[in-house]
Amino acid sequence: MPLLLPNPSSPLPSPLRHRLCSSSSSYAAAVGGFLLRSGHRPGPPQLHAADSRVVLGCGLVTLDYLATVDAYPRPDDKIRTGELQISGGGNAGNALTAAARLGLNTRVISKVANDETGATVLSELSEAGIDASHVIISDGGNTTFVYIIIDKQTKTRTCILTPGDPPMVPSDLPMSSLSAALQDVSLLYLDAYSPEMELAVAQQAHQMKIPILVDAEQERTKEELEGLLSLASYIVCSGNFPKNWTSIPSLPCALLEILLQYPRAKFVIATLGEKGCMMLQRSDAGDDSVVDAADIEVVADSLKLELHKDDTLPTCISSKTMRLSARGLCAILGRLLIGTAEVIPVSELVDTTGCGDAFIGAVLHALSTEMPPEKMLPFASQVAGIKCRAIGARAGLPWRSDQRLAKYL
Repeated sequence: MPLLLPNPSSPLPSPLRHRLCSSSSSYAAAVGGFLLRSGHRPGPPQLHAADSRVVLGCGLVTLDYLATVDAYPRPDDKIRTGELQISGGGNAGNALTAAARLGLNTRVISKVANDETGATVLSELSEAGIDASHVIISDGGNTTFVYIIIDKQTKTRTCILTPGDPPMVPSDLPMSSLSAALQDVSLLYLDAYSPEMELAVAQQAHQMKIPILVDAEQERTKEELEGLLSLASYIVCSGNFPKNWTSIPSLPCALLEILLQYPRAKFVIATLGEKGCMMLQRSDAGDDSVVDAADIEVVADSLKLELHKDDTLPTCISSKTMRLSARGLCAILGRLLIGTAEVIPVSELVDTTGCGDAFIGAVLHALSTEMPPEKMLPFASQVAGIKCRAIGARAGLPWRSDQRLAKYL
């Protein structure tokens, strides 16, 4: 039997509605993510931040079709899916869902078409507690959707994205609408998927002195990312991004070069999957308060020796604030932090789709609650680790009242 996936532009045929998931007899239980209707979703009700401040995200929202297979198919293979789930996806949608479940007031600027997929995405966003009133709805075209093949054998996933059409552009959002979207916003998150639109939003946010977190995606070009990074207050990226962006093979040195290139950025975090993460934080201390200086690679090596690598839960270690430099690079006043990831038994690792977005959602929460970096990195890694135990980019995201997060909140 070939691996058949549903047509996102058409209603699901009735047999598929009841047979999407091999372990479930109902469509509502099968779809995962936050497509589950509010009356059926497990877990406690969502908690919102005590004040009216809002985290605004601008970027991609999708509908994901996740097919779990025993092994990735070879050319011309015909295989059966062990399980098929439908879940909301997209970097912005995933990160904001995590932030909302952790208790933040969230809002999104994105674009969908007036098709059935778009209607489903909007419904999911609202049910997740995300204000979707600023999502642009185009006449005609299609909403972005993604086919994801999850290989149970290698614990990897392959994503096949069909972009939304027409794409999101600055003219979609008049200034009056942009001003309304930015009202009461305390933090802006950009996933860099629609760089032209996101730059317009970032420029207005910068004028309003709203801090900006940019998710520096590996797939973006220098031209697409340069403007966003120049306005970024915080940068989060994958482990390969700093080396590719700066052409510096050493990760600590590459992080140093990024902060030198973008003086507005207060920190840059590189996520390293099962190896944890590395963060370089710029210090606001006066020049006279710090006298120590060190080579950043030496500091990184020293921190790695001090890490508690046998701990199954995430930990973090930090250098003291000093002048950090590298050969051929200027120095910055700051500190280097290294965090470990949660050690997840192979038997419990299900799907890594959306784990990086969950990490960012936790960082958004940490910034909004002024959580110190030593606490923020293990917290974000814990949230990402919890997500890895469920299929779907948004399935498994913990609620604020989750006891596994009690020591952080």
